[in-house]
Amino acid sequence: MSRKGRRHDPARSTAYKILRAVTANGAYANLELARRRSTLSTQDAAFATELVSGTCRAMGTYDQIVVAASGRELRTLQPAVVDILRLGVHQLLSMRVPAHAAISTTVDLAALEVGERLVGLVNAILHKVAQRDWAGWLAVLGEHEDNLGRIALANYHPRWIAEAFLDLLPLPELIETFEADNTPASPTLVVRPGLADVSELGGQPARFSPFGAYATGDPGSIPAVQDGRAGVQDEGSQLVALAFSRVEAPAGPWLDLCAGPGGKTAILAGLAAQQGRRLVAAERHPHRAELVANNLRAFGDDIRPRVITADSTRPPWAPGSFGAVLADVPCTGLGALRRRPESRWRHQPGDVAALNVLQADLLASAINSVPSGGVVAYVTCSPHQAETAAIVAGVADQVDVLPAPDYLPEVPDAALGDFVQLWPHRHGTDAMFLGLLRRR
Repeated sequence: MSRKGRRHDPARSTAYKILRAVTANGAYANLELARRRSTLSTQDAAFATELVSGTCRAMGTYDQIVVAASGRELRTLQPAVVDILRLGVHQLLSMRVPAHAAISTTVDLAALEVGERLVGLVNAILHKVAQRDWAGWLAVLGEHEDNLGRIALANYHPRWIAEAFLDLLPLPELIETFEADNTPASPTLVVRPGLADVSELGGQPARFSPFGAYATGDPGSIPAVQDGRAGVQDEGSQLVALAFSRVEAPAGPWLDLCAGPGGKTAILAGLAAQQGRRLVAAERHPHRAELVANNLRAFGDDIRPRVITADSTRPPWAPGSFGAVLADVPCTGLGALRRRPESRWRHQPGDVAALNVLQADLLASAINSVPSGGVVAYVTCSPHQAETAAIVAGVADQVDVLPAPDYLPEVPDAALGDFVQLWPHRHGTDAMFLGLLRRR
């Protein structure tokens, strides 16, 4: 068939471009979807959203299916062809698309995007995939797996993540949190304290956060969001900022150590002003520092935090300059898989150890930035113990660990010893970790 005879499908073409951006350039699927789907009709946008999000969630499992169906390793296929096959497998096994339509449209996509010479290969592999349904492929892939391996496969999670979560959760809850990870998160709105009221947001007030509400429409249509008096932020992030503000700390300004993109900074700015404190926001990357400044645009000059571009592991401020520091450190993001489904396949176990070095350096810097009696909140959007309790254990000779659950009494089932660990299946939030520390 000539290229002219191929059918261009806007939804599938957009989904392919987004998936290529995710796998080749490290883009985030949710941000790419937000950027591109405005060019599509409502129906096509919904189809592309499910196609991209579903493919990203199950990508690793789909890759195993492609290998089994084709009899060849992924590295022997062009990366673009792999992405096209992933989209085809998702339609065949997880969407209400008839097999003939899933195969023919994916073959057309391959012809238009990578060329006619690979059409036969794509067609043959997808026909092999179509010989079994999802349950049939799980049985094939799980034949030599133990129970945990089969659970990870069926719930679209790598085994190493299943093992890490199982350190903290009983098996039934592990399955529950996987199911929650696989359910796209609805947007949660947040007011900037002192600048807006939750009643301006519409929707239902948040379950735990006094600043939040669950969005029911387009957040960008809300006046308070448009003018910067409110924004979009997961409720878990709101809660760790709230807990930090409740701890008694010495006099002095607060520091947001790793501020970008500025959601927590905007909450802390309002809370700091209510306590008569100033806030400084430090961010290493200039483009993220700009995002922080934009999130603070609605605050008046008299209370607007100072935003500085700085590497917080080599801070430009003197030791002991701040009464309290929030250190929301870079991490694997395993707590936000509802919103960034591709992250589960993007990271490998070795990435945790590499991040641990940075996390420990940032926590050490945070402690050095407060005086004796000063407060440090150590925060990650990951429940992995190597990124949470293990990092805090490394500074046990310098700090006293405060009972963080006492500072969020309105949130049940969040205590992990003296730490707070939120979960999507328990709290409807990202799996945020919070440790509250007081320097000796």
